[in-house]
Amino acid sequence: MADLAPVIAIDGPGGSGKGTIAMRLANRLGWRLLDSGALYRLVAVAALDRGIEANDGVALAQLAAGLDAAFGVGDGGMVVRLEGRDITARLRSEQVSAFSSKAAAFPDVRAALVGLQRGFRKPPGLVADGRDMGTVIFPDARLKIFLTASAEARAERRLKQLKEKGENVNLPRLFREIKKRDERDRSRAVSPLIPAPDAHLIDSTELSIDEVVHKVLKLLEESGISS
Repeated sequence: MADLAPVIAIDGPGGSGKGTIAMRLANRLGWRLLDSGALYRLVAVAALDRGIEANDGVALAQLAAGLDAAFGVGDGGMVVRLEGRDITARLRSEQVSAFSSKAAAFPDVRAALVGLQRGFRKPPGLVADGRDMGTVIFPDARLKIFLTASAEARAERRLKQLKEKGENVNLPRLFREIKKRDERDRSRAVSPLIPAPDAHLIDSTELSIDEVVHKVLKLLEESGISS
């Protein structure tokens, strides 16, 4: 697979900052961007709109297989469309977050989205963020990052994001939900949330976005890919 476009795989739990870091890197490098979590959130939105339950793995897999998704870039960042509709604002709601984590635990749902994710790998390169980018989807990625942060820090970041959107949330509930989601992601039978053996671990708890980006760019340079 040496002739394939290079990939930077960034994995980690929710709230670790991997989505923001991936977008900054893609913009800096002029590479394509894959927010794999958005695909599962798209499945969640589509399922909620159709009245499909989060425990119906068969229906969710069928839905994922025929997903009509499109990604673009707007003034505020990534724009995500489902069947031609801009549903970006819905993707980060707590309802969608919880649903998508449950949907991602079904092997058939994950299998239905594998080909779609790998299709984003095109020149000049791809920055892919998710939970199994470096372990399952792009095991030959030129650079693998496992980005994490304390559950407390991630809950506080999430609280800030949701408050900015006008949602009524509280920190203790967010903390509990993050802990539950972490446990579910780590313990699922297929593609559990674990670092790839050759991944570089970065704890973003005390780091700014710029500091994390700088670390990744330095690792990228060391890997032999010019930034």
